[in-house]
Amino acid sequence: MARIYISIGSNIDRQFHIQAAVSALQQHFGAVQLSSVYESEAVGFSGDAFYNLVACADTRLPISDCVALFKQIEDSYGRDRSAQKFSGRTLDLDLLTYDDVVCQQPVELPRAEITENAFVLWPLAELAPDRLHPKTGVSYAELWQQYEKKQKLWPVPFEWSAQQ
Repeated sequence: MARIYISIGSNIDRQFHIQAAVSALQQHFGAVQLSSVYESEAVGFSGDAFYNLVACADTRLPISDCVALFKQIEDSYGRDRSAQKFSGRTLDLDLLTYDDVVCQQPVELPRAEITENAFVLWPLAELAPDRLHPKTGVSYAELWQQYEKKQKLWPVPFEWSAQQ
């Protein structure tokens, strides 16, 4: 079994899409651990604020199948693949890590956004504070402590539906 960490984000009908993503992940992986939900300003473009969190699951799926599954979930909730890279989105699911694998194909692992974006690093540090980043060997809690806090980000209360 591989332990995976998944970044989840939405800035269009955020409550609905975050719940839908978590529900879909639970259907595919069973038990899923979740960080708090954070709200952040859009990064790289002017737009509505995002909700972001990180999920953790165990899987036997290979990396390529995980990535394909995440794209399928995004697409089923109206992800517009023709939109600009930095734009609003119904749902964004990114594989952050797959055990301690370091690779460029089929996707970059660990994902660069871990150390670049507060909306990924803070929830990851909350969920897996003692886990070590596969490239740096530094814990996520320590990476968050060292992170230059220039992006605006704050935890928000989130009402999960009954099935969560």
